[in-house]
Formats: sequence, C-alpha cells, structure tokens
Amino acid sequence: MVLGLGAALGAAVLFGIAAILQAVGSRKVPTGSELDPRRLAGFVVALLKQPAFLAALVLNLAGFGLHFVALRLLPLYLAQAGIAASLVVTALLATRLMSDQLSAIEWSAVVGVCVGLGLLAVSAGHAGETARHHGLTVGLIVGLVVIGVLGGIASRSEHGGATAVLGLLAGLGYAGVAISARLLDDGSIGALLASPTTYTLLLSGALAFVLYSLALQRGSVTLATTPMIALQTITPAVVGVLVLDDAVRDGWSLGAVGGFVLTAIGALILVRFESVKDPATESATSTAAGPEGPDPR
Repeated sequence: MVLGLGAALGAAVLFGIAAILQAVGSRKVPTGSELDPRRLAGFVVALLKQPAFLAALVLNLAGFGLHFVALRLLPLYLAQAGIAASLVVTALLATRLMSDQLSAIEWSAVVGVCVGLGLLAVSAGHAGETARHHGLTVGLIVGLVVIGVLGGIASRSEHGGATAVLGLLAGLGYAGVAISARLLDDGSIGALLASPTTYTLLLSGALAFVLYSLALQRGSVTLATTPMIALQTITPAVVGVLVLDDAVRDGWSLGAVGGFVLTAIGALILVRFESVKDPATESATSTAAGPEGPDPR
C-alpha cells in the first residue's frame, strides 16, 4: 500500500509539471490540425518539434511508469484519485512561476484534495485480483474504436464545444489506460505481447494524449481539462469497484466515498491552473482575440 501510494503521488508531481509544458507546446502548433490519418503524422511531427512538448512527453512517460506501479498495487479509486493530485502541483507551480494567486476557495480545494487522499488511503482495502476479463477487454477495444471515430469528428470543428468533447474523450482514453493496466497478466514477456490489453493500454494512452493536445489548441485549458479529469478519475473507480472487486476496509465505506468526493471536487476547482499562455505570444493573442478570444488568466 505504501509503495503504491508513493508511486501515485510521485506520478502526480511529474504529471503536474508536464501539464504546463504540454499546454505551452501544443499552442505553438497551428490549430488547423485534426485527428485525420492523412494529417496525424504531420501533427505529431509538429508537436515533437516543440521543446516544451518534448519535455512534457518525457515527464508524462516517467509519470506513467510510476502510475503503472500504483495501478497494480492500489484499488483503482485510490490510484486515480492520487493522480488527480497533479492539479495541486500545477496550482502551486503557477503561484511560484507565473505570479498567480490562489483564492480562498482554491486554497480550500488544495486542502480538500489532500484531506480526500488521506481519507482514501485510510479507507482503502485490497486491490482486486489482476485477472483476465474477456468482457471488459472487448469493451476496451470497442471503446477505443468509438473514441477514435468521435475524436475524428470533433477534431474537425473549431467550435468551443469541440474542446469539451475532445477533453471528455481524452479522459475516457486515460481511463482505458488505467483499466488495461489492471487486466495485464503477471506473466512472461511473451504473454504480455500476446495479451490484447497490452495493446489497448498503449493505444488508449497514445490516443488520449493526442486528443488532449487537440483539445488544448481549440479553447481554454479549463474547458479541455475539466471533463478529462472527471472521466479519467470516475470511470476506472466505478469499474474497479463494480467489476474488478476493489475493496474498501470494513466500516470505512462512507470515508472512502467522502474522500473520493473531496478529491474530485477539489481537483475540478483547481483545473483552471492548467491554463497556460506562451509568454512570447500572449500580447499578440490578447490583441487579436478580442472579447470572443481565449479567456485571460
């Protein structure tokens, strides 16, 4: 339990830093990009040319390594709530590096996330057994296809609503990563390569990453990140309890629910601190955007 929780919090630190860098790098790529197989390679190449985006990618990969450990050792509701703490890291970095000030409500959200995680850690029982679940594996594959199709449609629009849809789909993709990680066999490399969940994990992560980058281009990061955080936190938690037998300590059900709710609400309040402008383009953006442009921080 201690190792898993430490891994989750370590991943949260890396994801929190990466969020700032990913937003900066993504917004330097032209917004005409869309999730089209004919243009996807060019979009990815353009992203990889951005040093900030490359740094975000490295941090995300390192964070995923720690997150994977947490997913294997903790109930999904605790592992995913731990990752939501990345928003606390982003908020505190914003106050130090970008002269942002936390309001009383936002400081309360920071405290709420910390208290919620504490309650979850105390309430958590054992993680359900990692075992094959053919129905869930099929659901992951179907879900990937649906997310890809809907993402392709949403990415063709520059409307603000597309930002929220792409963020929501990215959240479902990251939820697929968490669920796939729990379904992996503890076997040989050959068994892993033969397992469909190995590929649903990789594809879910890659698809979610691209969809979130597309969402960041099209509107406020708050609008992109709120549905992503909500879906990637809640979906695996529900699947873990209802399908994968994640347990809560006897007599601590209310504590677990309260901790999860506190963490989720606090994280959603702190979402606005994912909003980052590139300092080099801020003045040009504010001049060109006008009253209909991006909401200034």
